[in-house]
Amino acid sequence: MSMKKLLLLVVIVALFVAAFALDLTQYLALDVLKEKQQQLNQLFHDYPLRTFAIYFAIYVISTALSLPGATVLTLGAGAIFGFGWGLLLASFASSIGALLAFLSARFILRDWVQRKFGERLRAINRGMERDGAFYLLSLRLVPLFPFFVINLVMGLTKIKAWTYYWVSQVGMLLGAAVYINAGTQLAQIESLSDVISADLIGAFVLLGLLPILAKFILAILKRRKAFRGYQKPKHFDNNMVVIGAGSAGLVSAYIASAVKAKVTLIERDKMGGDCLNTGCVPSKALLHVANAVHQARHSEHLGIDAGEVKVNFGKVMAQVHDVIKTIEPHDSVERYTRLGVNVEIGEARIVSPWQVEITQDGSTKTITTRAIVVATGARPLVPDFDGLDQIDYLTSENLWSITELPKRLLILGAGPIGCELSQAFQRLGSQVTTVEMADRILSPEDEDSAQLLHQQLAADGVDLKLGHKAKRFEQRNGESVLVAEHDGGEVAIPFDRVLIALGRQANTSGFGLEELGVEADRTINANELLQTNYPNIYACGDVVGPYQFTHVASHQAWYAAVNALFDPFKTFRVDYSVIPWVTYTSPQVANVGLTEQAAQQQDTEYEVTTYDIGELDRAIADDSAFGRVKVLTEPGKDRIIGVNIVGPQAGELLAEYVLAMKHKIGLNKILGTIHSYPTLSEANKYVAGEWKRANAPEGLLRWVEKFHRWRRG
Repeated sequence: MSMKKLLLLVVIVALFVAAFALDLTQYLALDVLKEKQQQLNQLFHDYPLRTFAIYFAIYVISTALSLPGATVLTLGAGAIFGFGWGLLLASFASSIGALLAFLSARFILRDWVQRKFGERLRAINRGMERDGAFYLLSLRLVPLFPFFVINLVMGLTKIKAWTYYWVSQVGMLLGAAVYINAGTQLAQIESLSDVISADLIGAFVLLGLLPILAKFILAILKRRKAFRGYQKPKHFDNNMVVIGAGSAGLVSAYIASAVKAKVTLIERDKMGGDCLNTGCVPSKALLHVANAVHQARHSEHLGIDAGEVKVNFGKVMAQVHDVIKTIEPHDSVERYTRLGVNVEIGEARIVSPWQVEITQDGSTKTITTRAIVVATGARPLVPDFDGLDQIDYLTSENLWSITELPKRLLILGAGPIGCELSQAFQRLGSQVTTVEMADRILSPEDEDSAQLLHQQLAADGVDLKLGHKAKRFEQRNGESVLVAEHDGGEVAIPFDRVLIALGRQANTSGFGLEELGVEADRTINANELLQTNYPNIYACGDVVGPYQFTHVASHQAWYAAVNALFDPFKTFRVDYSVIPWVTYTSPQVANVGLTEQAAQQQDTEYEVTTYDIGELDRAIADDSAFGRVKVLTEPGKDRIIGVNIVGPQAGELLAEYVLAMKHKIGLNKILGTIHSYPTLSEANKYVAGEWKRANAPEGLLRWVEKFHRWRRG
């Protein structure tokens, strides 16, 4: 805790203790107020402004310090100053005092609370940012909740201070008016229970429900506003229409058919989308071949002499396409038709919130639907470099059509795609040059993780040009050249083919979203239910983000489909709490939860435990003893908040940690789980053992040592 926070805490505690030590709270009792009423009335008559100001200050300080007696102070305001001036004083003094208590709690404790429990409070924080004013107003209207608790707890959330103040001002006004009015007749009050009856409390509770009711009314009005100008059909052809048959679209359609809804799936190109045809499947098939070539070329020390290893790149690409064809039936029109999905191959266009046009072979038909799920995916991001239009460049989409291995392959970008393809083509025989603007590869990863992969790529022969910013493409002496900026100067890098691997951009245009007014920036804007600004139009997968992974697209698809089919009766907020991701290089780089880099950026406290895979028996036996497991835990606890694995089959090893984080299983239970010997998964148990040793109860062990010494006699 900083010195300023500690000083403020000491001052608050000292004032609070002094109030009781000096017995100042005796003056905040009803009988004392009645006894002193005439004197206080005379003071107000003789010194109106001074009395008002002093009373105001006492009220503010009492509320800020959360001292008992706010009710008596409010009654006193009515008894001394009358209804009008008393209400003015009490309403502003209580709100300002509440704001001071709120700000104090926020300044002293919020950073620590958010750092300590940020992950658990994430949903609460989002709810407060979105609907905090409604919830606070309800709490202020209901006198069942102690106001000092509301002040302190709200300070720990992310509600804006101004919102907190004005809502408190409005919310406490009615309750203050009741007590002020009672205070004007103070002589008739024998106890505080005379002021407010059970019936009146019930009325306040009902009143407190009004803000929540207002929230739903506003949602209905917002829904009507979104649909204004469109005629809703009386009958629908479909319960749901899905646009795009990639991972997100296929899962959405599958779920709809599984719950017996009528669903139409529209795809303009190939079933399976990017993952099957141009992404995950072909890239992993290519990596498999590249790794086989690498093993064949580097097995002499194992006693294997494979001789000269030759690569027939045409056959390699044929093998990649054979893998695609083998998996194709899983995503085929025939399979989904058998599942009960109406599959249409054609161009989709949303023409109203309930109507979708399908263009096939020059003819167009319109179908109606209660809900629409947009799952149109993403495409490679290709910046507008000068001279690029003169280059027959490659992306992750058209790469799979080449049949000749580039002699000199230039790859722009050292993210996951760039690193995977750099290693694959280098091992297959290309001389790969990878150009990256950042000063290291895999920028979102921890630096030590990136360095481990960097070592392997360099050992493979990849020429990594980091800190190089691509500027333009030129033709020099009959060859293609990239001109990059580096250390203030320009560097010319010749190549035969260039692959652009600079990320992906969402497919948000070309099917009616702009004309309809669906809000989108780089991706479609969607809420936690995956709804767009049209409540019956949902989006999932790469087109909405925030993670562009196939498994996240499938994960989102469940929420989008269920919400689209069952809203408003039942809805679910999409859960991003445990998201794994893997870069499938050799060694693989696998993550779940927070990286160490992200934890530092978020000011999250953590402990790090690592285990060197080079010491693992199975890794040594497999000639793959390289890498490490790194686990982030809460300080002093075994609760896992993040895992990073660099090594062989890291993506497979990660699954145990994904399960553990999802179901709140700590390192102690992983340590107590039997892992087969010899397996790579033993690394997970060993890192748990490293954590246990680092957190051993030294005091207890000293007593145990004494116990054993005693038993030896």
